[in-house]
Amino acid sequence: MPRLPDNQQTNRRGYFFRHQERMAYLFIVLPMLLFVLFTLLPVISIILLSFTKYDFAHPPQWSAGKNYSDLLADPFFWKYFKNTLIYAAIYAPASFLVSLLAALLLNRKKMGVGLFRTSFYLPVLSSTIASATIWLWLLNPQSGAINTILSKFGLGGPAWLVDSNYAMTAIVIMSIWASFGSNMMIFLAGLQGVPKHLYESAKLDGANKFQEFIHVTLPGIGPTTFFVTMMIIIGSLQMFDQAYVLTKGGPGGTTTTLVYYIYKAGFGNLSMGYASAMSVVLFAVIMIFSILNMKLNSDSKYIT
Repeated sequence: MPRLPDNQQTNRRGYFFRHQERMAYLFIVLPMLLFVLFTLLPVISIILLSFTKYDFAHPPQWSAGKNYSDLLADPFFWKYFKNTLIYAAIYAPASFLVSLLAALLLNRKKMGVGLFRTSFYLPVLSSTIASATIWLWLLNPQSGAINTILSKFGLGGPAWLVDSNYAMTAIVIMSIWASFGSNMMIFLAGLQGVPKHLYESAKLDGANKFQEFIHVTLPGIGPTTFFVTMMIIIGSLQMFDQAYVLTKGGPGGTTTTLVYYIYKAGFGNLSMGYASAMSVVLFAVIMIFSILNMKLNSDSKYIT
């Protein structure tokens, strides 16, 4: 085949690179367009609505910072904000530990491990509403499976969902069961990415299993740990479905979270401006916790 002149080869290469550049911009533009339409514009709209009085029936009326001043003086806002922090403080570390422990136990080549991995991941495939409906039966004080099992050991199970001392605990247990499978799979991917030769070197140095975990496993899954903790924190501060189905925010508002209060204010009382103001505050709180998590993880020796 005759060789093309140098100028024609240069033109063909230039056309090829320009084509690649156009395709690259196309692949960038489409996701950015979706991000602007479905994320950026709604966020901007919520921020603008938070400075208005809006009830769906009438056009928004500018109210400056009245929604925020009302929010600061609202005792229910602070009560439900406290409930949200309590839920996050219990759920986040418990979910992290359960997910990591399950991943460590299943990170081995043994018969039946694949079955357990699938079984633990199955609740993630179910909707939160379906999972909560199952737990409504499990936690029934008279005929629920949990109290029935406790009675076999001579223990009287509590009225899980109508007792203010146990309602939040019941929601936390259900939330961990429904969500830990996804975090477990992420941890499994991180664990399998740790180089095997590091464990071999640790064994040659006389390290036991605990020392291997501290000095090899944790540093090796540092980025994975950061991602999982970030997702758990964000998810815990946005809890809504579980409380809506299991307790309707009761008893006595002990399981009403900030997102649940936003829902009731916006779609129950038609106070969209006030609900938007609370949404902006929640967004700021999530940003603060996310930045703190990034700071703590960036200072940690386990992040490489």
